[in-house]
Amino acid sequence: MVNLNAEMAELWASLGAPAAGRARTIQIVSARRGEGASTVARELAFFAARRAGRSVWLVDLDLMASPQHAAVAAESDRYGLLGQPAAASPDGSIFFSIQPPAQGPDGKPWPDARYISAHRVGAARWWVTRFRREALRGRQSVHILGDGDYWSALRRFADLIIVDCPSADRSQAAMTVAPFMDQTLMVVAADEVDVRAPALLRDALTGAGADVVGLFFNRATVEQPPFARAFLR
Repeated sequence: MVNLNAEMAELWASLGAPAAGRARTIQIVSARRGEGASTVARELAFFAARRAGRSVWLVDLDLMASPQHAAVAAESDRYGLLGQPAAASPDGSIFFSIQPPAQGPDGKPWPDARYISAHRVGAARWWVTRFRREALRGRQSVHILGDGDYWSALRRFADLIIVDCPSADRSQAAMTVAPFMDQTLMVVAADEVDVRAPALLRDALTGAGADVVGLFFNRATVEQPPFARAFLR
């Protein structure tokens, strides 16, 4: 069985050192669902916090499902227990918009940032976000914003921000936030025989302003270990 720490250590080294004194945002996405991008994002966050000693935020852009929060909670014996919900925005800015806006008891608009929480994971300095879907009312919907305020604000409170995007076959979120990311890592299933979808995604991300640093080939079959080697440019 491939050692996950070794795989993440290699990926971490391949990504290169960030600029001195500057936090780094890394977006992780795949062309199709089921290729393992969320697993790679979570394991990289876990490694960076536990082994590399970084303060890490794992921001889940799959808002309606919040699979990262659920996955960490399901494996608390490995990752650590989830802490109580805390504010996920340091200054009230946020990366999505709720429409139509709700009103609080005082008649004022309910801030969008209150629809998401952050939970510390175990004793390490890493947090995972959870969108409060249950707080939506009636026909309210949520939309990812093409705005950099939140990402700029979060940089002041974390060494590393890992952004787990839904696959491109079901969401445009990766393209929307691409201009505000320092690096974009694509995850591709190792047994993928049709390379057109990853190639089209790479071109779309680059066109949207992403710095696509390369591919991580993921092996997710019963017979094979869960990760293969990272191949970065």
